[in-house]
Amino acid sequence: MAKITKRLVDSLRPDPERDVWAWDDEIKGFGVRVKPSGHKGYLVQYRAQGRTRRFTLGAHGKLTPEQARRLAQKKLGEVAEGGDPAEERRRGRQALTVRELAKRYMDEHAIPKKKPASTFRDERLLERFILPALGNRKIKTISRTDVAQLHHKIGQETPTQANRTLAVLSKMLTLAIRWGLYEGENPCRHIERFKESKRERYLNQDELARLGAAIHKAEGSKQISPTAAAALRLLTLTGMRLGEVLSLQWAWIDSQRGVIFFPDSKTGQKVTALGGPALELLDNLPRTAGNPHVFPGQKFGRSLQSLNVPWRLVRDKAGLKGVRLHDLRHTHASVGAAAGLSLPVIGALLGHTQAATTQRYAHLAQDPVKQAADQVASLIDSAMRAPAKRKVVDIYKGKKGQHEE
Repeated sequence: MAKITKRLVDSLRPDPERDVWAWDDEIKGFGVRVKPSGHKGYLVQYRAQGRTRRFTLGAHGKLTPEQARRLAQKKLGEVAEGGDPAEERRRGRQALTVRELAKRYMDEHAIPKKKPASTFRDERLLERFILPALGNRKIKTISRTDVAQLHHKIGQETPTQANRTLAVLSKMLTLAIRWGLYEGENPCRHIERFKESKRERYLNQDELARLGAAIHKAEGSKQISPTAAAALRLLTLTGMRLGEVLSLQWAWIDSQRGVIFFPDSKTGQKVTALGGPALELLDNLPRTAGNPHVFPGQKFGRSLQSLNVPWRLVRDKAGLKGVRLHDLRHTHASVGAAAGLSLPVIGALLGHTQAATTQRYAHLAQDPVKQAADQVASLIDSAMRAPAKRKVVDIYKGKKGQHEE
């Protein structure tokens, strides 16, 4: 034993049959090992939980003896406080990466427990944002700063996507804690979400006419398939969710009663009423042998997976820049509200389970009331402008009466 210095380490020679050791006489447990290959490395040796442990500090040449000495003092200090640096390093090497956690999240949570549309959105958020930024990182190294920076970066262009990405990452890490893969507080906590404003975009009669013409023209020129064209028409005619239309099966349709029985949807089991044009559309669609879906996809037995490409083409042809597929659902509700349908009826048409969800159309449902207010106000205005002693209609009692003005 002697104080470990550069001169001492340089003087050590390898033994072809065994490791050569030298221990420091000032710091107990601090030493240097020379392997038969000639590699020299610094380490600390200590006891933890009744076992002798060794923790490699670094190679000679990458660390000077003084740097290794300071690092040894730090690690031995952790041991004195009940720590075990070697065990922590082992756990760190075995810790999952974000990419590995994402796979387990999809396999054990998203796919078996979430709706297909939600699973698809989670997968897209992982591929577009989370994995490129954090995929190769160990989950235990992810800090609140890392998450905040990712959230902020995405939010500069798409605040809503940033919030959805944060939600997926937060759920992944919550599950990691539940599965015993992560210790400590979820780093996604206390990160302030971006403010989101609900988009309310409704197509008017002129825009609906342009949309219908664009679908017809695109289908006729074979720019979109008849299947995609029919799906877009059904979305507009029924106000159904995109996932409901894409997953629709012939067995769920009762043409006699004019309804669709969904065994499962975003809100669970539900019945959707079909208007005459929607029923006619479905009655005229061909059926594909061996495929139960109304809108079959390219793979045998599978449904159409997406309408994004045909929708963008049709939308641009119709001059409806920025309109989303989901806005067709809003349009269906807005037409009903403007026609005087009550909010409960509109909610039933759309399959809402919460009255608050339908409340966004309340201002549209007031249009018939505004028309009535205009009629009443016009009568009152006419009476107030009439010449003196003119006979006017008693608008309050609903019968004619003689009044002096």
